[in-house]
Amino acid sequence: MQLVLVSACLIGSPVRYNAIHKRCDSDVLARWLAQGRVVPVCPEVSGGLPVPRPAAEISLGAGGAKVLLGQASVFDRQGQDVSDAFISGAQHVLLQAQSQDIRVAVLKEGSPSCGSGYIYDGTFAGVRVAERGVLAALLGSAGIRVFSEEQFVEANELLLQLEAGEAA
Repeated sequence: MQLVLVSACLIGSPVRYNAIHKRCDSDVLARWLAQGRVVPVCPEVSGGLPVPRPAAEISLGAGGAKVLLGQASVFDRQGQDVSDAFISGAQHVLLQAQSQDIRVAVLKEGSPSCGSGYIYDGTFAGVRVAERGVLAALLGSAGIRVFSEEQFVEANELLLQLEAGEAA
C-alpha cells in the first residue's frame, strides 16, 4: 500500500503559525486516514519553529526553489530570517518520504513551505504569486508529485495508478 504525505494541518493538527488547523473535509482524505495511508507532516515544526510563531513569507515572492539555492530567503513578519528552519524541515520531510518510498504528497496551498500552486509575495499584504513553497519545491525536485488540498481526487487517481503499476 502506497503511503501519502499530508500536511498535518489538513488532518486537524493545530500546527499552523497561528496555532490553528485547516482541517480538510475530503472523502478521499477520510478514506486514506481509515486505510492508514496518511503520513502527517509539518516541515516548519520539523525545522524547529514553535507553535504559534510569526507568519512567514518568501522574500520577493521568489519561491522555494530559490530559497533552496540560497538565492532568496524566508522572513517572518518580525523581519527574522527563518530560511534555515524552513530548509531543515523540508529536508527532514524529504528523508522521511524517501525512507518510506512515498511518491505522492497533498500539502496546504499558499504556505511558504507547502504551497504547490501559489505562495505569498513576501510583503505580508495577501498578494499571491504562482510559485511553490520550500517543501513543495524540494519534493518536486526529488520526483514526488505534490498536490494541494483542492486536488485530493487527482492525487488519489495517481496513487491508484502507482499501485496498479506495482501490482503488474
